[in-house]
Amino acid sequence: RSPRTKPPHVYRGTFVHSTQQAPLQILEDALLGVDTEGKIAFIGKGAELDRLSKTFGFSPPDITQLEQHEFFMPGMVDTHIHASQYSYAGTALDMPLLQWLNTYTFPVESRFKDLGFAHRVYTQVVKRTLRNGTTTACYFATIHTDASLLLGQIANDFGQRALVGKVCMDRNNSVKHYKETNQESQEETCRFIAELLGKKYPLVKPVVTPRFAPSCTGVLLGQLGEIAKNNNLHIQSHISENAEEVKLVNELFPESESYTDVYHKYNLLTDKTVMAHGCYLSDEELALFRETGASLSHCLCLHVWIDLTHPVCVCGAASDVAGGYSASMLDAVRRALDSSKVLTIQDPEHETLSFEEVFRLATLGGSQALSLDDQTGNFEVGKDFDALRVNVAAPGGPIDLIQCDGLKCATQHLLYVYLSSLAGDDRNIVEVFVAGRKVVPFTE
Repeated sequence: RSPRTKPPHVYRGTFVHSTQQAPLQILEDALLGVDTEGKIAFIGKGAELDRLSKTFGFSPPDITQLEQHEFFMPGMVDTHIHASQYSYAGTALDMPLLQWLNTYTFPVESRFKDLGFAHRVYTQVVKRTLRNGTTTACYFATIHTDASLLLGQIANDFGQRALVGKVCMDRNNSVKHYKETNQESQEETCRFIAELLGKKYPLVKPVVTPRFAPSCTGVLLGQLGEIAKNNNLHIQSHISENAEEVKLVNELFPESESYTDVYHKYNLLTDKTVMAHGCYLSDEELALFRETGASLSHCLCLHVWIDLTHPVCVCGAASDVAGGYSASMLDAVRRALDSSKVLTIQDPEHETLSFEEVFRLATLGGSQALSLDDQTGNFEVGKDFDALRVNVAAPGGPIDLIQCDGLKCATQHLLYVYLSSLAGDDRNIVEVFVAGRKVVPFTE
């Protein structure tokens, strides 16, 4: 790749990422250059310094050298998070889904017609997720168009890569006024899409968002399928989160063969679709996901199973705030590892998830699930530099690292400590970059 200008940023040190071939690749003493557009201009070995510096026009003083116990990893991708639910994260641990929606979710979401309230919550969730290392987030907002547009603006202002969805629902009898008519939902969705695209935010896109089949009539689902197709947009929703929900969908849509068939019938399963949960999908439904190219978002804090061996298309990881209790993808990674170990104890034939597999789920797997892997997810030339600079031994941080001289695969050990230690948290994240721009520490 021939550079047009000298790369403004060159980093030297250890880089860890996933590739199509390997869930974890460790690049020791690597050189990586970021061009003026925030894209990776080159990546090579430290031993190639002379050649790379001549080719790309930089000199050794231009290089930012990582310190001991530091490494770069790709920014984490949260494929399913409700920005509007951040204020009551943790409440989903004590009651079933449908009861929780009526008790907490719908009453609080109805408040987002107040843009002042929306601004406070959305500012907090974008800042917190970025600080936790989430460089890409796929957000559910609420039915309120102006508040949803505000979420897009806030994500853009802080520099987060985001898919933002105005929620659509023309069925809801639990909270007065928190639903739309079919016509309102269609018209406001079109307004939301047009206005958000009109802003020309470089990293923020609209995503068509039927809340889930129980809150939408077939007519609305069909209209949303057409809107997504006509505008070539992403689609997000929920599917098969619990048995009661699956039963309700069967009652509401008796003409459909399955929950998945409901979405398929209304053209809502495409190669730009991500569906959250999928805990009760049959083999036939999973085959339909593969056939259409749709993806699943595993909400790792909630699910005690993940079948990575099934030939379903692509799986990404998610926090699922506020169904999940934490906005940190790092917490989600740990819960997935814990849950997988519990399953292995219960069933020795269960194949326990590895650190490497969960690492890929939270990075490259997420970008693939959102059809953004041509832009982000790992360190490949031409992709945006979305990255976390992690110092496992950060001063004042929560990890007491015992240095082991001669430890084989020392970097892999550091990564394991960071991903799995209950002590590790966002204090170990020194800097966060999105499209080459440093967004954490915040500059505002």
